[in-house]
Amino acid sequence: MPVVDIPGSKSITARALFLAAAADGVTTLRRPLRSDDTEGFAEGLTRLGYRVGRTPDAWQIDGRPQGPAVAEADVYCRDGATTARFLPTLAAAGHGSFRFDASPQMRRRPLLPLTRALRDLGVDLRHEEAEGHHPLRIEASGVEGGEVVLDAGQSSQYLTALLLLGPLTRKGLRIRVTDLVSAPYVEITIAMMREFGVEVRKEGATYVVPPGGYRATTYGIEPDASTASYFFAAAAVTGGEVTVPGLGTGALQGDLGFVDVLRRMGAEVETSARGTRVRGTGELRGLTVTMRDISDTMPTLAAIAPFASGPVRIEDVGNTRVKECDRLEACAEGLRRLGVDVATGPDWIEIRPGTTPVTGTEIKSYGDHRIVMSFAVTGLRVPGISFDDPGCVRKTFPGFHEAFGVLRGQLPV
Repeated sequence: MPVVDIPGSKSITARALFLAAAADGVTTLRRPLRSDDTEGFAEGLTRLGYRVGRTPDAWQIDGRPQGPAVAEADVYCRDGATTARFLPTLAAAGHGSFRFDASPQMRRRPLLPLTRALRDLGVDLRHEEAEGHHPLRIEASGVEGGEVVLDAGQSSQYLTALLLLGPLTRKGLRIRVTDLVSAPYVEITIAMMREFGVEVRKEGATYVVPPGGYRATTYGIEPDASTASYFFAAAAVTGGEVTVPGLGTGALQGDLGFVDVLRRMGAEVETSARGTRVRGTGELRGLTVTMRDISDTMPTLAAIAPFASGPVRIEDVGNTRVKECDRLEACAEGLRRLGVDVATGPDWIEIRPGTTPVTGTEIKSYGDHRIVMSFAVTGLRVPGISFDDPGCVRKTFPGFHEAFGVLRGQLPV
């Protein structure tokens, strides 16, 4: 029975790096994800003057509650959304002149609800080119705190950035949220802040964050649930079996909820404190499912939908249109290239099985790691799938193709 060692969670690693940098003392992060995104985040911290010591299985960060150690810095955020949204927020709590830029892909992704909220809190922040997009400059003089209104309907990362900032402000924060997508990611943030000594309260739609700062700790990073979805889906679509240790009943990440979707489709799922096991039964039923809270796994479901016994309709995933690419259209295009009948709307996609997928198809990746990893699962059942940019998986899992190749040899394909 294949047991897959999934790398550490990207979202947890990014939050842990912020918390460690902001904490009073030295924090050790065990099993952090080492990928392009997280290396970019760590490099950004270094540019801001934080000390980041790295060994193969742990990172040590010297926290600076007072903010960056340099008076000015130019930080390149690469493709990382967490880097591009969290680091400017961290810098705003310090003192100095800080400029942030990102890759062309990340420059296209929206920032405005977050930067508007930071300005409302008195942060001197200027977008140098397109309003609401990188590059941006911050003339930081600390943040007083107080009350702020936020629309997190495009990305929960805007709310996470402000929650993380709260303890670094002089008065604390009250964040009133008018809309929120991917809510489980916010629960990850709150649970992690608790481990670093901060308790967030919720009063209706308002999050209350006290001042007072963070305390350093030793923190273990759990495996990435979004990455695990490809391996769980591989079991479901082939009739094989996959176990992922370290990702079980106590997991922080909402994306583990993807296994409940597989269960509804006919797979056997067993979750314990030690990990999660998925076994394909040879049956994949069609379904209609809302994936607002686990939208990063929408492409994974779309990739196995052609093998279901009936239509698969995925709803309430409009926010996937403003990820690394327009994931709704990227999935639809890839499936159409395979000859699959697909319909899309503003926030939904419906895949109608019935035709035999075309072999020998090249999938356009749009430089998006999740498109490549998802259609790699399709490739377990459709020979000859290739990608125009297979290497873009380095964003979250540099060794994905090798690990998936090993799994392929262990599954009944």
